[in-house]
Amino acid sequence: MATMDDVAARAGVSGTTVSHVLNGTRYVSDATRAKVEAAIAELGYRHNMAARALAAGRTQTIGLSISALTNPYFGSLVHAIEKQVTEAGYMLISGDSHDDATMEKRVVESFLDRRVDGIIMAPSVGAEYRTIPQITASKTPLILIDRNAPVDCDQITPENIDSAYLLTHHLLEKGHRQVAVVTGLAGLGSTSERYQGYVRALADFEIEVDETLVLNGASKAEVAQDAVIRRFQEPHGRPTALVVMNNAMSIGAIRGLRSLHLAIPDDVAFCGYDDFEWADLFEPQLTTVAQNVEEMGQRAVDLLFQRISGNDAPPRRVQVPTTFRHRHSCGCR
Repeated sequence: MATMDDVAARAGVSGTTVSHVLNGTRYVSDATRAKVEAAIAELGYRHNMAARALAAGRTQTIGLSISALTNPYFGSLVHAIEKQVTEAGYMLISGDSHDDATMEKRVVESFLDRRVDGIIMAPSVGAEYRTIPQITASKTPLILIDRNAPVDCDQITPENIDSAYLLTHHLLEKGHRQVAVVTGLAGLGSTSERYQGYVRALADFEIEVDETLVLNGASKAEVAQDAVIRRFQEPHGRPTALVVMNNAMSIGAIRGLRSLHLAIPDDVAFCGYDDFEWADLFEPQLTTVAQNVEEMGQRAVDLLFQRISGNDAPPRRVQVPTTFRHRHSCGCR
């Protein structure tokens, strides 16, 4: 493998000159630069970025811990973050936590071992007791995304309470009084907030919460499918409407309803939190709340780079507004 000294010898310059060309640390004439670049191309020399990063105290890498495989929404969020990170000249290293405490700990420790310059994380349940203290103790800048946690750090989340309220309120306005809800993984801030929106909408219509209408979907398609099948196959008191609190669970809920030969919206009106890229291809088209993943990703990366650059302002909590996608699954034509 070619070395910097080999490049210097081939170009007929000093090793220091080669270093200045590679790192842009001093002016080098166009003619000399051309000779160095030609030697690099001829020898196939690759700059040791790790050594450069060690000398500069930066690795030019960002760690992203997220449960990308269990929720299709997260795929879009990862793409948005990667785009912003790459445009800034950094490399994104991602790890799938699978919403598992042990796996999340391994992912975070691998980031810290690699000395990433900052971490963006969609925290799993209980992260405030395990992984987040580990990150803050290392002085590594941290941004929480999508899910909030009771910790003192920067957090970028979608608006949850009003969005879930809007979906539920819309079904109640349509005359439904047996509105079931499929909730996410217990212990997540987003699960709690979206359930609050559901309860608040019921209260506006002076309807008490019926626990038999609260279905635990654990933020997973298969769990939501089983929960919907169990509740909707009961012969008496079947719900007339359903609001589902993330798109992975929406997939499961729709499968469950179809397995029972229940049609949307004729038998069951349907609204879901999270929009699908293909939501308007369903028949009927799905009424949803859409998160602005591009804005969430951009704001998370922007804020993280501010922290990396030394900004020590108080932690910020940013709620990104959602958009109501009014289609036909709710029963509106």
